[in-house]
Amino acid sequence: MAVGADRHGIEGLARAERAGVPTFVERLPEHEDRAAWDRAVAARIAEHQPDLVILAGFMKILGEPSTTSFTMVNTHPALLPSFPGAHGVRDALAHGVRVTGCTVILADAGVDSGPIVAQEAVPVLDGDTEETLHERIKVVERRLLVETVGRLAREGWTVTGRTVRLGRSGDEPDCRKI
Repeated sequence: MAVGADRHGIEGLARAERAGVPTFVERLPEHEDRAAWDRAVAARIAEHQPDLVILAGFMKILGEPSTTSFTMVNTHPALLPSFPGAHGVRDALAHGVRVTGCTVILADAGVDSGPIVAQEAVPVLDGDTEETLHERIKVVERRLLVETVGRLAREGWTVTGRTVRLGRSGDEPDCRKI
């Protein structure tokens, strides 16, 4: 287990350090280009031999070799495939939706394009601003991430095409248990 980040001063790093969990920081500006950073991040992750990589609050897109070497879980503050990208909440409000929510995905090299693991709806209330709606979504998103990662760890999962199934028996050839 370890906690990594792309910059210093992250509360997740501080929490991990207080708990005695190893941490690392791999800053993009310290590399000649994005590809070199991607390789360095993958190497740092690999040092810890993870069964699962959780990208909670990590706002950079990881490329190869991370996306092909590790199973990564990410969250997004919208009901994907609608409103991907950095402004999901703003885009949902601008579109006039009455329901939005959050999504847990198996991350890939795209922008919020991986297979969907779990989703939960959050109503858009009259008078919501981007900030008020995003705060309500974050509460649901955090709980859903913890629940989903727990199920992945306890029950395993299978992926067929873009469909992720939790709690399979383990007999399927694509089943992963950690």
